[in-house]
Amino acid sequence: MAMLHIVNKSPFERNALDACLRLAKSGSSLLLIEDAVYAAMQGTTVSDKVAVAMKDMKVYVLGADLKARGVGEEKLMEGIDVVDYAGFVDLVAEHDNNQSWL
Repeated sequence: MAMLHIVNKSPFERNALDACLRLAKSGSSLLLIEDAVYAAMQGTTVSDKVAVAMKDMKVYVLGADLKARGVGEEKLMEGIDVVDYAGFVDLVAEHDNNQSWL
């Protein structure tokens, strides 16, 4: 049963990403939206955690939220896919369950 985990809080202010990564099962997907897009950037204090998670799950980031925060796609970690709003909807529809981490 594939689950889509959706995180919207900055990993530098809240522990939602840590909780998600600790409890997510292998084969799940992770979508970073709103301030959580900062977790997709290379060279941060959470980059290693995200890189380890990417061995067991697919990681996506919402492009509109990157743009709203002035983060260019060239700053993202390799292997993270950028999706638009239609891609967000597709991810929700493709997964059996969705979990939003607040």
